[in-house]
Amino acid sequence: MDLKVDKIKLGNGINLNLIYTDKFKSNLLSYYIVRPLNREDVTKNALLPLVLKRGNQKLNTTLEVEQKLDELYGSNLSLTVNKRGEKHVIRFTLEWADGSYFNDDSYNLKTIDLLNDIVFNPYLENDSFSKEYVRQEKENLKDRIEGKINSKRSYAVDRCIEEMCKSEAFSLYSFGYVEDLPSIDEKNLYEHYKNVINNSPIEIIYVGKYDEKLISHIKESNKMNRQNIIYLSREKIDYDIEEVNVVRERLDVNQGKLVLGYRTGIPFEENLYNGLLIASDILGGGPNSKLFRHVREENSLAYYIGSMVIKYKSILLIDGGIEFENYDKTTKIINEQIEKMRNGDFSDDDIEISKKAIKASTESIKDSTYLISEFFFSQQLSNDFRSLEEVLNDIDNVNREDIIEASRHIALDTIYFMSK
Repeated sequence: MDLKVDKIKLGNGINLNLIYTDKFKSNLLSYYIVRPLNREDVTKNALLPLVLKRGNQKLNTTLEVEQKLDELYGSNLSLTVNKRGEKHVIRFTLEWADGSYFNDDSYNLKTIDLLNDIVFNPYLENDSFSKEYVRQEKENLKDRIEGKINSKRSYAVDRCIEEMCKSEAFSLYSFGYVEDLPSIDEKNLYEHYKNVINNSPIEIIYVGKYDEKLISHIKESNKMNRQNIIYLSREKIDYDIEEVNVVRERLDVNQGKLVLGYRTGIPFEENLYNGLLIASDILGGGPNSKLFRHVREENSLAYYIGSMVIKYKSILLIDGGIEFENYDKTTKIINEQIEKMRNGDFSDDDIEISKKAIKASTESIKDSTYLISEFFFSQQLSNDFRSLEEVLNDIDNVNREDIIEASRHIALDTIYFMSK
C-alpha cells in the first residue's frame, strides 16, 4: 500500500490533506491546530479540548454528544494536546465505520459535521463558554496534572527535559500548570478559543475512502476568512554545554529512575539524522541493543533501559530503572557504550537489526488510520514531503560512517536521578 497525500489549500493557514486508502472499514478525520508552546497559554490550550467535547450548538451536553456517537455506530472521538518540539498541538479526531456498509450516502457527511461542530460551533451561554463546564474541566485537568507523578518513569523523563531545557519552551508540560487554573474562567477561555481558531495554522487530515462529494463537503464546511495567521519558527537545537547538569530528586520510590539527556545538534532535515536514529537503536532500541546487553543482561544493573530521539529538538534520551546504589556503575557503562559507538565498535549485524526494527516500526504506520494521520501531520509540520517509501529507503541508505558521525555529535547535557 503506497500512501500518498493530496493537499488542498482551503484558506489562509488552513489545509486539507487527503490520504486515500480502502484497506480499512473505517475512515478518520483529524483537525490539528498548531500553537506556539509558551508559558502564558499552555494551560488554556490544554483546557480547550476538554471544554469543547462537552457540547456544541446542536448537542448541548456530554450525554447528547455520546448518544450521537452511538447513533453513528459507535464512532470514536479523541481530543488531546501534545507538544511537538516547541509547538503546542491541539488535536481533534473522529473515526467511524464507512457509510458504504450501511447503504447511507449521507452517513459520512453527518459524521464529518459532528466533528466540525465540536471544533467550530461550541456550546455557549451568554456569549461565553458554560461556567459549569469550565469549572468541571478545570478540576479534571487539575487531577491530570497532579497525577503525572504517579507514572514514575514518564515523570522522570519529563523532569530531565524540564531541567535540561530550563530556558527553552520545550521544558513546559503539555497539560499546563495547576497554579494557572484559578485565573481561567468561561469568559477569558472563550476569548482565547476565538484567538486560537482565528489565528492558528490548521491541518485537516482525512484517511480512508472518499469521493468528490465528500471532498466538497469538507471544503464547504471549513471555509473561513482568516487573517494574521501566526508564524511558527523552527526550534533552536544548537546549545553550548558548559558543564553536565546533575539533578537528584528524592521521592518515595522503591526503584531509582535514571535519565540522561544528550544534545546532538543534528537537524531532522539532514540525512545524518537517519544515522542518529540507527545509532540510538543500536545503543538502546531493544533486546539486541548495547545497553540492554551490557547494562541489563551482563551486569544485572537495570530493570529496564532504552534510548529514544526527540525529533524536533534533536535530543537523545536514555532512561533506565535501577537500584539506588547502582547509579555510578550504570552511568559508567552507558558512557562506555556511547564511546564505543563513536569509535565504530558495533557490528554489521547491529546495523541490519536496527534498520529492520526501524523499518518495521515505520511500516506499521500502514496498519492504523490514526498512525497514518499522525505520520502525515508530522511530515507537514516538519516540511518533509517524502513518501513513506522514501523514508524507508533513506533508512536503508545509512552506512557505518553515518552512524559513527552521528554518534560523535551525542553530547551529555543533563543527568536526572530519582531516588529514595
